[in-house]
Amino acid sequence: MKRYISLIILPLLFTLVSCTKDFEEINNNPQGFTTASDGSLFNGIIESLVLTGNEQFYINNEILYKQTQLAALTKEAWGNYTIGTEALWENYYKILPSVRELEKRFDEAEPSASVTNMKAMLDIVFAYKTFKMTDIFGDMPVSKAGYGFQSLEDLHPAYDTQREIYLSMLDKLRVADSLINDTTLQVEPFLSFKSFDKLFKGDLSMWRKFANSLRLRYAMRMVNREPEIAGNIIKEILDNNRPLLMGYDFTSPVLESACLWPAAAGFKNESLNWSFREHNNLRMGTNLWHRLSANDNADGSGIFDPRAYIFFEPDGNNLWSPYPQLPDITTPSSGGVPYGEHRDDAGNFNIKGENCIYSPFNYFIIRDQDYMPIILMTGAEVHFIKAEAYLRGIGVARDWDMADIEYLNGILSSVGWWTKLAKTLKLPLSGVKFDDMVAIPQNLTVTKVLQHYGSFNATTDEGFLDFIYTQCWIDMFRQPWDAYALARRTAMTPREGDALNHFRMPYPPTEKQYNAENCNEAISRQGGDSPESKIWWVK
Repeated sequence: MKRYISLIILPLLFTLVSCTKDFEEINNNPQGFTTASDGSLFNGIIESLVLTGNEQFYINNEILYKQTQLAALTKEAWGNYTIGTEALWENYYKILPSVRELEKRFDEAEPSASVTNMKAMLDIVFAYKTFKMTDIFGDMPVSKAGYGFQSLEDLHPAYDTQREIYLSMLDKLRVADSLINDTTLQVEPFLSFKSFDKLFKGDLSMWRKFANSLRLRYAMRMVNREPEIAGNIIKEILDNNRPLLMGYDFTSPVLESACLWPAAAGFKNESLNWSFREHNNLRMGTNLWHRLSANDNADGSGIFDPRAYIFFEPDGNNLWSPYPQLPDITTPSSGGVPYGEHRDDAGNFNIKGENCIYSPFNYFIIRDQDYMPIILMTGAEVHFIKAEAYLRGIGVARDWDMADIEYLNGILSSVGWWTKLAKTLKLPLSGVKFDDMVAIPQNLTVTKVLQHYGSFNATTDEGFLDFIYTQCWIDMFRQPWDAYALARRTAMTPREGDALNHFRMPYPPTEKQYNAENCNEAISRQGGDSPESKIWWVK
């Protein structure tokens, strides 16, 4: 019990005696402070959006890329997935006391527009983190969690059902959007608070867009389980033209997104390259390759989608070579050092090792620790969700033309966003830029993508829906956790072989030990604690 109390209380004490503005500590003396400002607490919560190395290594690279088939896992050499689930669990519950402390402060503060806006920002980021966690694990402690530092009665919090979590977080987002005043004069305490906002830099209009975009995403995510509730949320957002992240305004690129940009936030995403370099088992798979190229020509002459050059690169022999999504005993093994830091030097860039016989991830997107963002949501995804809503008549009248417009905007914005991003990428040791080493053929434009995936190629609603899911799945290339959700919800994302039979991650061992009674009850309620046990919204 003493150890468990320490696990609950110590993270809060650490937070309260530390003060950060960027993601670098500006105070290293724990005896120097007894409290932390609202802004510094909020900064710590934003900082927790940074993916940990163990999450990327053991969950994303080892499990989710394989399950989504956005890439191919050439060898399952790392079975310690619990290291990843522990990292996810710790990241969420270590920061939760800071959320509760800010909630308490805002509730007790003198009412003002500043406090209302600050509370809304907190609720939005809290909802994002909670949705991500529940979509990985299912039921989890939320409403009673994070209060251990306030009351010893709350050290073993009960689990909320995933349905309860969804409805609660969706309502938080609704209220946040309705209460944010993005036109009010910015005065203290908001002026000081927003300097710690490393996500949108205090841009309240972007916070509103993020809130409504998340509402749209998670309403659609539960549509097969709660069609009426989901439809009403989607209807309210679209009918009332609530602000949303926008990728394309039909003829004009807007390319909005919710991302954590390392250089702008004051940190270096060093664990990104570590997770690929030490793992070294991910390569381009045949599934995604066949959605980017019209044939298997190793010289790349069949590639029609410029994103192929951004996501992947040729193998050690300068050939485009996908690893079979379904390898057999005759499949040659993968090797080489395509993710080694020696490639930072322009002269060594093409040295990938003689055994690198399959196309690796593009080195720039897994090595750039300053300008490659952590993507929370893109405007393209919003367009694809709206396209699905119009095509299926979810919350709105069925309208093929509106679905087509949103789908077109989704493709335009995805290709445009990724192409724009690529031009900013550079290698940290040498400063070599993406354009210095990667030449995307000039004839590869969004028009080429539309020749293959334009709605005019779909002869049925189901065929058009397949296109929507495919393009949304491609856009989520560096969001494997969201692609995993899309695959589980729809069972229609591109796939080779058997249907997906992986629906959740088991709870981490420490949770089963320290909150055993509540955890076991949740496991029993959900029908087990294995990957085959479906979470609530998967039918």
